[in-house]
Amino acid sequence: MTESQRPSGEYPMYPSYGNGDASYPPPPSYLPTPHEPDEPAAPRGRRPRRPVALLAAVAIAAALVGGGTAALVGELTRGDTGTVGGGVVSGTTVSQSSKGTVAGVAKAVSPMIVEIKAASNAGESTGSGVVITSDGEIVTNNHVISGASSIKVTLSTGKTYSAEVVGTDADKDLALIKLQGASGLKTATLGDSSAIAVGDQVVAIGSPEGLTGTVTSGIVSALDRDVTVAKDSDNGQGRSQGQGQGGFGEQWPFEFGGRQFNGDTGDSTTTYKAIQTDASLNPGNSGGALINMNGEIIGINSAMYSASSSNGSGSGDAGSVGLGFAIPVNTLKADLDSLRSGNGS
Repeated sequence: MTESQRPSGEYPMYPSYGNGDASYPPPPSYLPTPHEPDEPAAPRGRRPRRPVALLAAVAIAAALVGGGTAALVGELTRGDTGTVGGGVVSGTTVSQSSKGTVAGVAKAVSPMIVEIKAASNAGESTGSGVVITSDGEIVTNNHVISGASSIKVTLSTGKTYSAEVVGTDADKDLALIKLQGASGLKTATLGDSSAIAVGDQVVAIGSPEGLTGTVTSGIVSALDRDVTVAKDSDNGQGRSQGQGQGGFGEQWPFEFGGRQFNGDTGDSTTTYKAIQTDASLNPGNSGGALINMNGEIIGINSAMYSASSSNGSGSGDAGSVGLGFAIPVNTLKADLDSLRSGNGS
């Protein structure tokens, strides 16, 4: 059969291998690739899938390792609440859209501010505190819990815990307590009190007169004020400082400039450098937070001047006149390790 006689659609006829007329040509490029009868041919132009899958698995593993490292670094940063000096200890801060507003600060930080009720033989005092770890470490004033036989803490959600004293430092009027059985709490950001300036806007949050979660605002009025408060639970009035069990108008004694305000501080006192603010503070704000407009804690509220009771009369209409004082947060950060070890003075 000649080439011209071959039916259309059949392969062209080639000379027999080894006939000397022509070399055996390679098969046409369109001929199907031989394969096993029970194995479908691989589509032309497609690469094997295994290397791709392997690369994907490696990429996922790398992502997991990277994410785990980032999470670990973040966890170490959050847990470093003992940082001393100017470093900021991370926690919850104000959202970017709400920064610089009192409402934004209040929304972000209020969940970390608690009410503290400390009972003793002399009665019950009410103060405030700041949550600094997710398992319930809370910073407050020493005078809020000094001499207490039992401590109850109420979160912003209304949930109440019993608490134990971890450490106190009467010289700095600071104390650290720990909630029993708490976990997953939102934590405050401890800022840098060395970075603040007179005139900076601030927010105060606490439980004045037992009114939990009260928010006030003002400015930093002065820095490095020498404030003197009582060191022990008996401030000369037979009860702890803060709001008494009997109701409103309880005195909150301290000394400033050689004069005593809000009653007698007693014989055992301590003096510290304080931030002065005109944000309204009242009995029960003690141990609460003074906050900058980024939502960072810059001070622990500790004393306020009440003109109605400056003569020690304890008048029921005593209240804030815009002279409040807070312990700088850098003092707290420098003291945290000591408080945690229970070695405070």
